[in-house]
Amino acid sequence: MIRVGIVGAENSHCAAIAKTLNVVKAVPGCRVVAICGETRAFAEKAAEAGQVPKIVRRPADMIGEVDGVMIDHRHAKYHLEAAEPFLAARVPMFIDKPFCFRLAKGKDFLARARRKRVPVTSFSTVPLSKCFAGFRKAVAKAGEIRALASFGPVDLRSKYGGIFFYGVHQVDMLLSLAGPDVKAVCVNRAKGGDAVATLFWAGGVIGSMHCMAARSTGFQVSVAAAGGNVAAQLQSDPHPYLAGAKLFCKMFKTGQAPIDHKEILARVAVLEAMAKSVKTGRMTKVATV
Repeated sequence: MIRVGIVGAENSHCAAIAKTLNVVKAVPGCRVVAICGETRAFAEKAAEAGQVPKIVRRPADMIGEVDGVMIDHRHAKYHLEAAEPFLAARVPMFIDKPFCFRLAKGKDFLARARRKRVPVTSFSTVPLSKCFAGFRKAVAKAGEIRALASFGPVDLRSKYGGIFFYGVHQVDMLLSLAGPDVKAVCVNRAKGGDAVATLFWAGGVIGSMHCMAARSTGFQVSVAAAGGNVAAQLQSDPHPYLAGAKLFCKMFKTGQAPIDHKEILARVAVLEAMAKSVKTGRMTKVATV
């Protein structure tokens, strides 16, 4: 059996993943065996919902009892600090989105993970949905992408990292469609907290990411391609966390990370540039990864 630990229980993903693995038992041979929460109350609530047998006080307390760990805080600034003991112990890690809050720290962490040969991955589950997979196939048939746009919930004033919190879903979608090579971004704010971020790719593709603070009706995405336009209102899978759980559990089994580190860092670089643009209102260069 692959034994999974979860660090961070405030986020609803903790209980959802525990339910997926322990209650529904949707990934054969994988179980969540330990939780470490930001507070005891958070941990107890998630452990009860997901039938997790053990609560530990510190992340390091589950080392030796897990074969892989999920790092899952609502604010990305806590992720890498919580991951350090597992990196030292060479425990494979899924670090929930966003991977981190500062690109420089993310680069350093992943460089050390490569040297130690520790599998690390991070992703949004939105692009893993069956609906998005179908949309991606339709886009591929439509030919070369000229421009694209996404719409979804993002609160620039969120205490969990502003545009990083939830903005990562749209960034992940846009980069998975048009590639990671975004050179510059600019965020313009509207009344009521909404905003639109414009992205410029090195090859000439342009994109817009609509950040809907309170009026979003879920995620939408559209592409203008050489062969026509493609659009979709994305629908969640019946078990929205299952595809992600399968992906990181497979990594825990095989030791093979499913996503290139440069792709993970590219998302952080774009989000970091967007956060700067939110403050300045100016075009901001995206750091090279």
